[in-house]
Amino acid sequence: MNYDLEKILPHKRPMILIDDIIEYLPDENKIKTVVTIKEKALFYDKKIKGVSSVAGIEYMAQTVGCYAFLKDNLSEAEIGFLLGSRLYKSKVYKFSLGETYTIEAGEIFSGNDIVSFNCLI
Repeated sequence: MNYDLEKILPHKRPMILIDDIIEYLPDENKIKTVVTIKEKALFYDKKIKGVSSVAGIEYMAQTVGCYAFLKDNLSEAEIGFLLGSRLYKSKVYKFSLGETYTIEAGEIFSGNDIVSFNCLI
């Protein structure tokens, strides 16, 4: 499915880093998005032939933004804030050129306008 991410996220290209939403499971409070690493990607580094794994935080944040948009049935993107991360551990130092990565986010807590997620790339 091709979603209009410029409508869903409060960003414009090239700051939209993910490519598409591939699955939204409202009954399970989960979403999956996808990104394929290309040379034209905003944070692409020719020296490492990929994108630093640090960008994974933003891949997950944008995935969560897509989830919020769909869950709340919004008509336009709203700004959200990443307040922190308890743990971000990457087994790779880069996301490699030409590789496709799936980003999964699942809501685990919601209250007082704060939501917590488990995410996986």
